[in-house]
Amino acid sequence: MGIFKRVKRITKANINGLLDKVEDPMMMLNEMTRELEQELTNAQKALTRQIYAENKQKALILEVNATIEKRTRQAKLAIEHGDEAIARLAIEEKMIQENQLSFFVEQYQALQDQTGILKTHVNELNTTLVELQNRKVLLASRANVAQSIKRIQATTSSFETGNILKGISQAEDRIILMEAEVEAGKHFTRPLLIQEATVINEDDVNKELDKLKQEQLKIG
Repeated sequence: MGIFKRVKRITKANINGLLDKVEDPMMMLNEMTRELEQELTNAQKALTRQIYAENKQKALILEVNATIEKRTRQAKLAIEHGDEAIARLAIEEKMIQENQLSFFVEQYQALQDQTGILKTHVNELNTTLVELQNRKVLLASRANVAQSIKRIQATTSSFETGNILKGISQAEDRIILMEAEVEAGKHFTRPLLIQEATVINEDDVNKELDKLKQEQLKIG
């Protein structure tokens, strides 16, 4: 059973009702712990995949930048040797790579944002799990006390257990709320940008070619 369904059941019942049922409150807490541990494992795996994708995107950006620099050098060299056709091809390739680079950078920024969200999510799950495990010790003690008091109540009607039962209910409610907040925080993903086809304008190529020619004339 999912955490939300179980939380809904628990919040609708008081501690007396839970103790009167077959289901053990500590078993319920143990199940919550297992579910939280599984969620943490899934989040850690997702973070690993996310970091891998981010690193691949970063490497792709570096590769495109290197290609742009290489094509620029090739265009200048072709102009120096009077090979305008080769210079034009190099300029076209450079401009295609420059257009692609803007998409790759946007994708990389999106990946970084998602990685940050995942890291926060993993840290929150870790903190919640530690707190839940610590509180389980106290709740186990209180549950034992509550069970003992119920047995005493069967023979001693004057024995007051209200305060203890109220304390157990309050402690468990805090853990339930904490679990619900973690579950609600899982919706964070955002889609990556989709790269569109790149079209190079012939006028832009001519302008870039003329610009490089002028630079070479000044150097000469």
